[in-house]
Amino acid sequence: MRYQCGIFDLDGVLVDTAKYHYLGWKRLADRLGFPFTLQQNEALKGISRMAALELLLEMGGLNKNFSQQEKEQMAAEKNKYYLEYIDQLGEEELLPGVMEAFERMRRNEIKIALGSASKNARLILKRLHIEEYFDMVIDGTLVKKAKPDPEVFTLSADKLGIFYERCVVFEDSLAGLMAAKAVGMTAVGIGEKENLPIADYLCKNVGEFVWEQ
Repeated sequence: MRYQCGIFDLDGVLVDTAKYHYLGWKRLADRLGFPFTLQQNEALKGISRMAALELLLEMGGLNKNFSQQEKEQMAAEKNKYYLEYIDQLGEEELLPGVMEAFERMRRNEIKIALGSASKNARLILKRLHIEEYFDMVIDGTLVKKAKPDPEVFTLSADKLGIFYERCVVFEDSLAGLMAAKAVGMTAVGIGEKENLPIADYLCKNVGEFVWEQ
């Protein structure tokens, strides 16, 4: 079977902004008076900002202490911290293998799409100088359901007119892999097997994937 589209998550797949998300959430947790570790941050990867906030507050034992309006204010506060961190983001922060993968896909006429929960995705693509490579960008401003719901991936494929089984999804989160596999897309895990046990293929970076397999 010939693949026709690659759908990429953003954080941890194309660029390592996960560290900035962690620092943003940690600043919020510090202000609220409870510790937040890198290990705990793994559970927040690949899901929406509000879903991540709910998990964070649950970890701190505070999930029932705030109104919806207060939670929205906290989510905005965390995003403010995050934007401060990525303000100086440059193309040198692209992860290894990204440009190699994009060039190979272009040569083979494989569509390139973004499927990210981030509402800042377009800003990050612009800062990395890679927005021109994308045939489709689906981000957190366009979807209503968070991963592991597959909406962010199916919307990409639907808009491009490509069957799901001809799409390859690149993800560093378990929730993202679950979303891809739920609709029959090939799920490529970027990371370690213990964190991504359900991946169809495992790669250290997106440039390692062999499109002809």
